[in-house]
Order: sequence, then C-alpha cells, then structure tokens
Amino acid sequence: MTLYTKNVLKKNREKFYRNVVNNVILKNLSDSLTANNEEAWANAFDAIALIQYKSAFVNTQIDKAVVLFPNLSSNYQRSLLDLLNAQYPVKYIGPVKKYLNVISNDKVFAMAANYILNSGNEDDAVYIEYLTQERMSMYKENPYYQQIYYQASLYNKKNAVPELSGFFQKNYLPGNVLLISLQRKNRNYPGLVLIRDANGNFVRDSKGNIFHVPQLARSISNMPGYISNGNTPEGIFRMDGFEVSNNAFIGPSVNVQMQMPFEDKASHFYKEVNKVDSVWEKEDYKKLLPQNFQNYYPVYQAYFAGMLGRTEIIAHGSTVNPQFYTGEIYYPFTPTAGCLVTKETWSEETGKLQYSDQYSLVEMLRKSGGAKGYAIVININDEQRPVTLPDVLPYLEKN
Repeated sequence: MTLYTKNVLKKNREKFYRNVVNNVILKNLSDSLTANNEEAWANAFDAIALIQYKSAFVNTQIDKAVVLFPNLSSNYQRSLLDLLNAQYPVKYIGPVKKYLNVISNDKVFAMAANYILNSGNEDDAVYIEYLTQERMSMYKENPYYQQIYYQASLYNKKNAVPELSGFFQKNYLPGNVLLISLQRKNRNYPGLVLIRDANGNFVRDSKGNIFHVPQLARSISNMPGYISNGNTPEGIFRMDGFEVSNNAFIGPSVNVQMQMPFEDKASHFYKEVNKVDSVWEKEDYKKLLPQNFQNYYPVYQAYFAGMLGRTEIIAHGSTVNPQFYTGEIYYPFTPTAGCLVTKETWSEETGKLQYSDQYSLVEMLRKSGGAKGYAIVININDEQRPVTLPDVLPYLEKN
C-alpha cells in the first residue's frame, strides 16, 4: 500500500476548505437569489452539504432560498432539497408541505415528499399518500410516484424483511463471484460486506475467519436510493471489473465497478448473449433473486433507480477529510454521492495511504476470481447500530 495523493496533505485540505467556504459558499450566497444566479446558489448548497458548513449567515440565506423555492427551476429545487434533507431535516417541513401539491416535476415531488416523511407524522403520510394516488391516476407507471407511494403507505409500519439465507446458499447465482453488502435501513449506521467466490464459498482471511469489512451505503443527502445522489439502492448490481478513478474525492485506490439495470445492455447485465439489449423486463431481474425475495418490493429499488437514470454507483475508498463529519454516527466514514464506500486512512504529512479496507476488499475479490459477477445490497433490518459479523453468521452456518 504505497499509494499517494496530494489532496490529503494537511496544507491542501486546509486550502480546499478555505476555497470552498470563501469562493463557493460565502461568495455565491452573497448575491441576491434570482433565476440568473440560481445555479451558483445550487453549487453553494452542494458545498455546504459536503463540508457540513454551518453559520448564522448561511442559515439566513437558506431561509431566503426556501421562500423562493416555487419560483425557480427544478434543478435548483433538487439541490435545495438535497441540502435540507442533509442538514435541516425538520426545520422546513412547514413550507415544503405547503409547496408539495403545486410541484409539477415528478422527481422534485418525490424528494419533497421524502423530506416530509423523514421527520413528519402520520397525518403527513396520509396526505402524501393521497396526493400521490391522485398523480398515479394519471401516471400509473411513473416510478417516482410508485416509490413515494410505497414509502407513505408503510409509514410507521413494520415491513419484515424475508429470511436472508437464500442469498447465502451455495447454489445461488452459481458460477458468479458475489459481493454482498448488508446494510441497515438507517444508513447512518455502517453495513458489512462479504465476498462469495464462483464456487459458492464465502471467502476467508489468512486466519480462517470469514472475510468482512465495514462499508457505508449512505449518501451526503441521505435521500432514498431511487433519487440521483441518494443512498445506495437496495437490490442487485452487475459487478463489472476494477478501475482507478481520477475523482479527487474517491482517490487512487482501486474501485469495484458496478452497474444497475438500464445502465448498459441487458445481455451484459443478465449474462445472456441472446437477450435483446434494448428490452428490460422486471421479470428477468426477478429471476436473479432468491424465491422468498421475489415479491419483496424494496429489493427492486436498484431496478427502478436504473430505470430513472441513476448511473455510476461503484464500491470505492475515500480521500475526503473525515473531520467534516466529526460527531456523525457514521464517523470516521465519509458519505458519498450514493456509492458503497470503505474506510481509508491517509497521512496528512506524507500523503500516503496508511490503512485501507478498500485494498483488502479488492485483493480478496481478485483472489476469488475477480469482480465479474453481481453485487447485492440488502437492508437486513432497522436496528440502530452498525452491522457486525455476528448478525450474519447464522445465515452462513445454515449453508
């Protein structure tokens, strides 16, 4: 592990922080908000969420931004809702609820409804269910409305996850290497990733223990997985090799490429050369699931996310400064734009990689036959704690 990046050097992290604060957040929010500069304000929203910046000035400007919400573009509205969900989870429920019924854009409607559901009450859920039913009467097949209706209809209700052992069966998706990421419904808590080789065996480390490393599936916005830049969707992804990113936040560690349905050709996703590439059927995706999960709606989130245009969700390390997130449940993990992220430690003095779960994950995948199979992301339950190996061992012992 001799990887190096100058982005993690202390002087460069300090320079980055100053630049973001002074030249993106404060500068962009200092101008009066109009349709002509809404993009600059949206960029400031993204920066505030990234570095978790807080100040009285910013709070005042966000108040103004919310007032002008109905008058500006859907792109602006999405950026603002991302920020509100990330940093102001309760404060603006009143105005967002007032705007909800006049929002015409389906994606913005879903984001606004999700914001309300996250911190609202039973009456809010009933109201959202009613509004969504109205829209579904005109747009029955719209995935945004389907997803938010499902969320609202299950508000404060228990939705038991089917028994998980099917994913751990030796003959499940035979001949494929599997990356299985087990998560909590509350993505503030890190999950756990395991590897199964093409022969159906779960990979063990040099001491004979089941290989596992913690993995975060939370996005900065904490929006649902079917929303762009939301949390990693539940469901099945095609695992499609290794790459090294030139993204400064991902860093130089090798990442695992993943694809959702609709992101590439159907024949590639399903590993069926005779499949018509332009035709995607939910029934084909269904066949990839254990039988007891085939009618479990949440596990189709990756399918609908791909249908709605989400792309470029991968499993990677991170060079983001974890100090941005001190005090958060998931610290020292760093949230992403929706990818699966492992913990890495970089020296601020030398710029060198000191510790990397990503390195361990990639090496184990290579020893298991490579990243040519499927990645599976499942919320196992809503317990308010990280996923640990003892949570998983009962399923491994059954098989």
